[in-house]
Formats: sequence, structure tokens, C-alpha cells
Amino acid sequence: MLKSKESRQILEGVSEKLKIDWGATAEAKPSVETVEADFGALLLVEGKPLLFRLGNAVYPTLLAEEVLAQLPKAVVDMGAVRFVCNGADIMAPGVVRYEGTFAKGEAIVVVDVKHGKPLALGEALLDHEQAKATHQGPVIKSRHYVGDKVWNFAKTLAE
Repeated sequence: MLKSKESRQILEGVSEKLKIDWGATAEAKPSVETVEADFGALLLVEGKPLLFRLGNAVYPTLLAEEVLAQLPKAVVDMGAVRFVCNGADIMAPGVVRYEGTFAKGEAIVVVDVKHGKPLALGEALLDHEQAKATHQGPVIKSRHYVGDKVWNFAKTLAE
């Protein structure tokens, strides 16, 4: 269990980095627990696996629906889904459209065109305008995807 000051610092840092309103998704003084794992650490907010830490960076898990809803999205065609779900970076030809704006290095959620389900969380390799104009090569670096170690560990804790 983290102290309330440390919890607040982490959540404020995540809010600032992701440009989201964490207050809209959590209690006023949420409890945050750290669970160490081989990939880094999973952070349980009010008992839910909503965040994970890789090195010094903290990202939302794909289970953090309220947080993901506030992030920009890259919608990929169904042909890209199996590659995204195997951890591949997102390539320009597989992106159907972008929803929201983003700058290079910012977090972006990857969803499929058919169901709109989150498949991955990544970091934009280009800003929004450059990504829209690009027709080849990688546009998003995958950081977390359905079926990876973070996903599997978070799913066991969420049950």
C-alpha cells in the first residue's frame, strides 16, 4: 500500500502526462497498491489494476476503461488486429482513422474498426497531422497489448 502523498503524486503525474482528468475516474483520496511483477509493477487503484509501471513510466492498463475513454484513438482495420494483439507496432497502412489529437510521444489507444474494443496502448511516433499524412511505416510504438504479461497479470487480479 502506498502512502496517500505518494499515491497522489503518481496519479497527478499520470493525469499530467496523459492529459486526462484523473479526478473524474477515481475517489478524492484513492488507495493505491503496488504489486511487483517481472515486467515492472502493477498499480491497483481502489483494488482495480488500472495502471502499470515500466521503468519510470506509468501507463494505464487496457482494463482502465474510464482512463482510455479520455485518450486519443487510432482505429485499425481488421487485418491489423492479429499483428497488434501480438505486440507489433502500429503501421500506417493499418490505420483507418484517428480520433482526437495527439503529439509525438503521447499515449494513444489502438481500437479495432468493427467493435471499437481497445487492443493496445502505445506512444505516438509522430504528431497527429504527420500521422494522418503518413501512408507507410510505423506510427505508434506498442507499449501494452491484449495478451501481453501486463494484460494477463491484470486480468488475474481483476477477477
